[in-house]
Amino acid sequence: MSSGSEMQKPGLRVVHESAPFRGKQGHLYRPAISAEAVGAKALHMQLLEIPPGERAHAHKHESHETAIYVLSGVSGCFWGERLEHHAIAGAGEFVYIAADVPHLPYNRSRTEPVTAVIARTDPNEQESVVLLPELEAGVDWSKAEG
Repeated sequence: MSSGSEMQKPGLRVVHESAPFRGKQGHLYRPAISAEAVGAKALHMQLLEIPPGERAHAHKHESHETAIYVLSGVSGCFWGERLEHHAIAGAGEFVYIAADVPHLPYNRSRTEPVTAVIARTDPNEQESVVLLPELEAGVDWSKAEG
């Protein structure tokens, strides 16, 4: 890559993260690779930040898989048809969420943010988000303590 103009040709793009936005599910995202940014056809990649003590809204990604790599912090996630399961992931760990699996991620810390790289098979990112507010009342938050 010898010149900036070469980076704009079809086939390869070098991009910086875009302006942050708050997704339907409640998190703060900084998109980088998407249909809108680079013409991606089958994936979306972005940075996620979950501020201390914050949680998302219960949701699923209709027909799309998600892969996450946690850069810093420790996140918890309730998941399952009734959000009955619970998992914890910290810096250096990968997380896989199958298509159509309800989940509710949150930051376990009251002082440190969680930062992660997210890749999803939805090039438009927010199109596949389905909010599931009816599941939130049944979450067993005692599993989040620790």
